[in-house]
Amino acid sequence: MSSTPSQTGGTGAAGGRDLTVLLVDDHAMFRTGVRAELGSAVRIVAEAGDVDEAIAAVETYQPAVVLLDVHLPGGGGAEVLRRVATRHPETKFLALSVSDAAEDVIGVIRAGARGYVTKNITGDELIDAIRRVAGGDAVFSPRLAGFVLDAFAGTIEVAQVDSDLDRLTDREREVMRLIARGYAYKEVAKELFISVKTVETHVSSVLRKLQLSSRHELTRWANDRRLI
Repeated sequence: MSSTPSQTGGTGAAGGRDLTVLLVDDHAMFRTGVRAELGSAVRIVAEAGDVDEAIAAVETYQPAVVLLDVHLPGGGGAEVLRRVATRHPETKFLALSVSDAAEDVIGVIRAGARGYVTKNITGDELIDAIRRVAGGDAVFSPRLAGFVLDAFAGTIEVAQVDSDLDRLTDREREVMRLIARGYAYKEVAKELFISVKTVETHVSSVLRKLQLSSRHELTRWANDRRLI
């Protein structure tokens, strides 16, 4: 876990450097990119790369907003929320993830997140989302808002992760969803900040674990489970 040398603490929802943010994502390159996009609009007091680091950082810095990835080593973003959200009600959590699957969105919202945006968001949109969440609003990317409304209205049933999906690691799930949506290997690698060779390895593992033989079968499998 690393932190900025500036003063820490403070949970005010004011704009600019008075708005403190904890950045939680297991990819250092992505965290660097987010820092660059946010610029001086907020004050990033610390970064964390897994569940334990995130919990320790919330306890130490008590930021106004936590930008939280859904898939993290150690149990995922929902685990962070379960362990600290009730102890620090003044801290707001905004999920920032490559995944827009219904079960991921509903899972972190039920655990206590105030919003959920996807990683294709622009820098200005992310700054606006952080400020709105700090001010008490609930913020969602447009497509995701429908998941939340339908789920809590009882008009859709958010299925539990079935035994097939449970065989996959968090990274394999991310790769699987992107491949199932028609992304090329190079596009998946760029999106997830990994090499093309690593993407190929994950795809082979996914197909083997799910006993599928092609990308076409994978797309159908994911679509049947409402994962894309």
